[in-house]
Amino acid sequence: MSCKYVALFLQKNIFFAIILCIVFCNRVSAQQYKANPRPAKIAAPVSIAEPADHDSTYYHSFDHYITTRFYFSQKYAGLGLERASNVSRFRYIPNTSLTMGLGITYQSISLNFGYGFGFLNTDHEKGKTRYLDLQSHIYGRAWIIDLTGQFYKGYYLTPRGLAASGPRAYYVRPDLGIRLFGASAYHLLNADRFSYRAAHLQNEKQKKSAGSLLIGAEIYYGIIKADSSLVPAALAADYGQKEVRRLDFIKIGPGVGYAYTYVIKQNFFITGSLCASLSLDYSYQHGAKEKPEKFIINRGFIYRIVAGYDKDNWNVNIALVGNQLTVASASTDDKYLLSGGNFRLTLARRFAPGERLQKRLRPLDNMIKNVRGR
Repeated sequence: MSCKYVALFLQKNIFFAIILCIVFCNRVSAQQYKANPRPAKIAAPVSIAEPADHDSTYYHSFDHYITTRFYFSQKYAGLGLERASNVSRFRYIPNTSLTMGLGITYQSISLNFGYGFGFLNTDHEKGKTRYLDLQSHIYGRAWIIDLTGQFYKGYYLTPRGLAASGPRAYYVRPDLGIRLFGASAYHLLNADRFSYRAAHLQNEKQKKSAGSLLIGAEIYYGIIKADSSLVPAALAADYGQKEVRRLDFIKIGPGVGYAYTYVIKQNFFITGSLCASLSLDYSYQHGAKEKPEKFIINRGFIYRIVAGYDKDNWNVNIALVGNQLTVASASTDDKYLLSGGNFRLTLARRFAPGERLQKRLRPLDNMIKNVRGR
């Protein structure tokens, strides 16, 4: 994952981050200067029992609370081509939309609805990207499951000016498309003390620093194709993939990782995790004159980074969830690098349902209880 993605996202969205932080801080300040402030209710009401499947001294569960969120989000699926020599690699990036949305979580069920409004997306010099990006991240107590279905068409080349008509222009490829399907599952070995949900769903709160080893597996199938060579004509002399117009690949293999949350002064937190996999890869290149297919052992990574503030049922955080896949070229030692993920800035609020709403939610509670088997 290149730092360029982070820089592009922050440059594009820093205005909204500042606005949300100002609103949030003003609200906290106003509460502190009230003559008789009402203490915030952190502990669950007597009628709502905290699940006994974890160590509550390390993290608190708001399983039976309703967690609502307002967020800005931007997804991506990039393609990089690199050489084994000292020639710099180049990268294709989609011109995706910044999305504004609302979400809600109750127990293990989450729904998010977002839309890329026109006033948030005015960058047209990078071409147009048509895409459908289906990313589902399921954060169970002891299992983390990621499901991916990405359909992208239309990319631009970075850095600016590379292979373009001028130094300030972008080389645009409306014909380039990527389709990626994948699934991964990882088991947390210390799920009773470490919570992924605290950082990513905001329906739990990590009270003490803790971490966990992860063991799992991943599988991916992808297609990269264009009407002509994936390598621009101006750069063809430096890249062994210069004749390739399509690449099909399959990756499957085990992985291991580690996740940790560092709690600072009870309310600030930083969560990071990295899972590395070694997969058996099969790739087939269309257009290569020699050795179009190849089997090889290759690497891959899934990473998650979240930093935020969690106090009095409020949570504000910025998160990055993504992966990077390495696919070997069959005809040369050059590599294809696929990276995909989601940036998100979130302001969340937890509510304890009243007695009337609890009764309405009881059928849903019973259904979830039957699925869980307890």
